Amino acid sequence: MDEGLKNGIDKIKRLSDSLKRRTEVYSSLVAMDDKGTARALGALQRAPAPGKKIQKVGFILLFSPDPFTTFAGPPLIIAGKYLDRVYNGATIKDIGTQTKDFASHMTSIKDTMR
Repeated sequence: MDEGLKNGIDKIKRLSDSLKRRTEVYSSLVAMDDKGTARALGALQRAPAPGKKIQKVGFILLFSPDPFTTFAGPPLIIAGKYLDRVYNGATIKDIGTQTKDFASHMTSIKDTMR
């Protein structure tokens, strides 16, 4: 077997093992039973989306009849769209799901290379 192919397979195996360990860590984080930890993880599981809220306020100000608030609306809408792009509302559950999907994909690649 070619040396480069062996190195590639070894790298994929190491990556797959790392992903399995990471998935186990995320799963164990969710299973913790401490109240403070549960509150903190709950806040992460219900991550706020500030960009959408700022956009709503911007549209309300834009369409309100007061002429002074019309000028404040568009900057808030733009700031909300920027925050939507920069800040994603990913939660721990989303990260764990994506990690599990990627781990299963890497496992299937590893199995087909044998």
